[in-house]
Amino acid sequence: MAGQRPVGTITRGTTNPNRLRRVDRWLAGPQAWRLRSAGPRPVVVDLGYGASPVTAVELHDRLRRVRPDVEVVGVEIDPARVEQAGPLARPGLSFALGGFEVPLAAHRRATVVRAFNVLRQYEESQVAQAWATVQARLTDDGLLVDGTCDELGRRSAWVALDRSGPLSLTMSWRLRDLQAPSGIAERLPKSLIHRNVPGEPVHALLLALDRAWAHAAHHSTFGMRQRFLAAAASLRDEGWPVLDGPARWRLGELTVAWSAVRPRT
Repeated sequence: MAGQRPVGTITRGTTNPNRLRRVDRWLAGPQAWRLRSAGPRPVVVDLGYGASPVTAVELHDRLRRVRPDVEVVGVEIDPARVEQAGPLARPGLSFALGGFEVPLAAHRRATVVRAFNVLRQYEESQVAQAWATVQARLTDDGLLVDGTCDELGRRSAWVALDRSGPLSLTMSWRLRDLQAPSGIAERLPKSLIHRNVPGEPVHALLLALDRAWAHAAHHSTFGMRQRFLAAAASLRDEGWPVLDGPARWRLGELTVAWSAVRPRT
């Protein structure tokens, strides 16, 4: 793909160490099978890593515990950021200039592309095309993770997509100071953040989650984790398509099928 003009625009690029630990934990946990079943030297892309390459370094550290031969490529559209990251390159970790076209060698495709706090700075109307551009660069079992989090990574939400389209929405909270689950609304990915209004599925989901959280208040006697476990189980029992279980709920994480939040046309 040499000579191809990067697809996208330069964004603010702010980041902090350990900011993306929640999504990394998910990639190294329930999604680890994608790396384990991949062929030799699977490629994972940190797309739009920002002004500091720290998230790409952390991603490599975490995923090589799953696949020691994983190759992480930090991709940035700003040449100055790529140059700055260069000294941190090492076996299995490199940096490249590019955008949504995912600049890999023509014969290679990505097992995972993680794009965090990138599309949040675009218009909602641009999301579908950006998704499609990245999806075309995925392996058959590949995954695009489009997400957003707060500055310290205490609240995070992401949409997972394979080559066929969106699969799920995952939301993750720090339980210690959780007041109401719906507070995560301001960190929803761009495809959903403007849909948190009456009549939209994601709005109904957050209302149902808040109700379940309120009804589980008595579990707080045993800690916020037990309260969250009860709330998540209640949401599932109401018929919401919850895709995970207590092992993830204990971490303050909840994943629902995309059908639960798909925007109305």
